[in-house]
Amino acid sequence: MKQFSVAVVGATGMVGQRFILLLENHPWFHLTAVAASSRSAGKTYEEAVGARWAMPSPIPEAARGLIVLDAEKDAEKIAASVDFLFCAVDMKKEDIRALEERFAKMECPVISNNSAHRHTPDVPMIIPEINPEHAAVIDAQRARLGTKRGFIAVKSNCSLQSYVPALHPLMDFGVTRALACTYQAISGASKTFATFPDIVDNVIPFIGGEEEKSECEPLKIWGTLENGRIVDAKGPAITTQCLRVPVSDGHTAAVFVSFEHKPSQEEILERWKNFSGEAQRLGLPSAPKQFLHYFEEDNRPQPKLDRMLENGMAVSIGRLRQDTQYDYKFVCLSHNTLRGAAGGGVLMAELLAVKGYLG
Repeated sequence: MKQFSVAVVGATGMVGQRFILLLENHPWFHLTAVAASSRSAGKTYEEAVGARWAMPSPIPEAARGLIVLDAEKDAEKIAASVDFLFCAVDMKKEDIRALEERFAKMECPVISNNSAHRHTPDVPMIIPEINPEHAAVIDAQRARLGTKRGFIAVKSNCSLQSYVPALHPLMDFGVTRALACTYQAISGASKTFATFPDIVDNVIPFIGGEEEKSECEPLKIWGTLENGRIVDAKGPAITTQCLRVPVSDGHTAAVFVSFEHKPSQEEILERWKNFSGEAQRLGLPSAPKQFLHYFEEDNRPQPKLDRMLENGMAVSIGRLRQDTQYDYKFVCLSHNTLRGAAGGGVLMAELLAVKGYLG
């Protein structure tokens, strides 16, 4: 595989830090530029992050001395110096949308963790094990943007990345409706216990925008390509509640689901056990060998025990049982800043690299 030079834009935030860590020993992608807001520009990466470094490992040596560029003022310099970039900026949505299109039009592909372009019809929102075929819409996007190499591809929201993978292998049984209550870690708000004392001994029953994303984004993931755009699936009907809980990393979901053709519990467990996607078939470097893991124990999965399963890239499932109002209920867990954010972005970039979209 070709070696790619990569920038992380929004490198000082928590998701940006995860990208930095994941790129440290990546076999294909090599970090050569970092960018953030004007407040950090001109400093070394180590100086810019300072005490805000929140990762379990130290700042990689290759990143420490990189001079932080201004994500907006230095956009042309960034685009000219790398093969593609990861974007995880903290800006107003309209500003993110403009910045990402600007990079794309400068022929620099953008792998985005942001929500600004998730509902742009010709921007793919890819979970590599579920909808890798959506990458084909990039050709239509390039035609719209007038680019040869440049494009934007986005990650879906972290809140749905525990339960959508569990539902996906069951879709041909005719999933009609699903309810998901998510219990989301504080790192999803770019917080630690030191910076978020209000969460200790507490649960906050509102996360702005999460429920809308959790209900709508799966329909794009399960959508179809038609005339150069992704058309959302018409179902299943999904309703959610999203709560912030005192957990450092790992989003848990309590899921309830009904089917047009109700499978047996044995059939569901068999589907989960045997499910794999294109990421596994291609042997992508960041792909978990077993995407879905089912735990027989009644008290699993747990964030503290299971979030790092397969380097944080697997989805854990447990407690499958029949329900009195839905057909079945179960519990899921995924690591929100790995599978749900930076790790999922790196995996998507690997998929696009193999498919030839990164040049």
